[in-house]
Amino acid sequence: MNVRVRLAPSPTGNLHIGTARTAVFNWLFARNQGGQFILRVEDTDLERSKSEYTDNILEGLTWLGMKWDEGPIFQSQRLEAYRQTVQILLDKGLAYRCYTTSAELDEMREAQKANKQAPRYDNRHRNLTPEQREAFEAEGRQAVIRFIIEDDRTISWNDMVRDTVTWKGSDLGGDMVIARASIGGDIGQPLYNLAVVVDDIDMAITHVIRGEDHIGNTPKQILLYEALGATIPEFAHTPLILNTQGQKLSKRDGVTSISDFKDMGYVPEALVNYMTLLGWTAPDSTQEIFTLSEAAAVFSCDRVNKAGAKFDWDKLNWLNSQYLHKMPVPQLTDLLIPYWQKAGYEFDIEADRPWLEQITTLISQSLVRLTDAVDMCKVFFSTTVEYEEEAIAQLQQPKVAEALQAVLEALESHSTLISAEAQKITKKLSKEKNLNKGLIMRSLRAALTGAMHGPDLIESWVILHQRGTAQTRLQEAINNLNLPVVKTVESSVAAVEISAVATVVAAVEIPAANQ
Repeated sequence: MNVRVRLAPSPTGNLHIGTARTAVFNWLFARNQGGQFILRVEDTDLERSKSEYTDNILEGLTWLGMKWDEGPIFQSQRLEAYRQTVQILLDKGLAYRCYTTSAELDEMREAQKANKQAPRYDNRHRNLTPEQREAFEAEGRQAVIRFIIEDDRTISWNDMVRDTVTWKGSDLGGDMVIARASIGGDIGQPLYNLAVVVDDIDMAITHVIRGEDHIGNTPKQILLYEALGATIPEFAHTPLILNTQGQKLSKRDGVTSISDFKDMGYVPEALVNYMTLLGWTAPDSTQEIFTLSEAAAVFSCDRVNKAGAKFDWDKLNWLNSQYLHKMPVPQLTDLLIPYWQKAGYEFDIEADRPWLEQITTLISQSLVRLTDAVDMCKVFFSTTVEYEEEAIAQLQQPKVAEALQAVLEALESHSTLISAEAQKITKKLSKEKNLNKGLIMRSLRAALTGAMHGPDLIESWVILHQRGTAQTRLQEAINNLNLPVVKTVESSVAAVEISAVATVVAAVEIPAANQ
């Protein structure tokens, strides 16, 4: 059998992570079976479907590496095919025109609610006579098309994820609307269940892999396949993606669209890797990092879990960091440049390329997301230093100005600087000037970066020196009298102690003064 699967997103919003995970499972199954992955855009909802959402979906799938073999095929271009199918069902007596008004439907639902019955259509117009139909049309009523569902039917299928699933016809809500009403008695806009079945038949879809929220549609669609004399595809209903509270992941939980994940600094390899693990377990359950091709080689639906998959930000962040840490420096630099540009950092992409790659090398092992590089690298691109309190306190320590002045003088003979030379300077000054090496290093970090913690100091110093920034910052730090005085913990404690003593003295002297 030539396996053919499809992804059928609706362009009424951006590519959602749930749809993207469905795409991943379909793509993996198709590649594992040597089949085709078809992209179909379900855009029959003309009011809500927008071209920008279609573009977002196509761009998102491309970014994730979900290359489709056929498509995109647009439902809006297939309306005539759906109407012809509706007419076939009408001609066979398997569908009929229903003239029930909205008011009558509301009245029916209220009565069912009062009697504590499940809402359903009571099939009241299933067997109208020609005279009754003419009378309704004379009133100006418009008819929807309903597909007949017998209550005594039992619909079963062997789900590739959930094993045997069985529904009763009586639980499907009565005869199903398959086309909206239209003026003049024509067949109106076909609805979801009808269009999906027609598409899957025409596109020879063999396996339908989709989220479990569609499981209630499957028995209705099976009945339509049977009515049209078509081969019924295999079905697999995958678990939903849940939030930390166990509820279906939604916009209320924050980021849910693939474009948002991209903007947050996740790389596609990590995101598809993570989505693969959202509801599927590899044969080697200890393996967590793999490419799409590696996952496709071992993917099967029988290893898809039935239970919902909770979204774990920590796990995604860890996976993303692993991909960033292993990524070649040139490739990682290419990914970081747009984030630096967006932050307003100034550099020449071509002329400064070696320098940019040095920065990337320095921070790469600390990155979790690409966006982390913006704050991490601000010190290298900025013309001024923002001093943290801890750094200010360090610069106000004894002998700091002497140490920084010695470093500044040593740099006069170094138009360029490499790591080994920078290390030699600190060792030589420590020995010749009788300065504590730790004091030199701490003071350098405070002066050059404005902080006491950060990337490797020697490499940061070399990078800043290449832009001529190091000397400027050292001189600014030497003139640190402009910096606000920061009370250390010791001085604060001393001040409290002095205050306490003064209070006691005052308490003793006041009575004496009154005598």
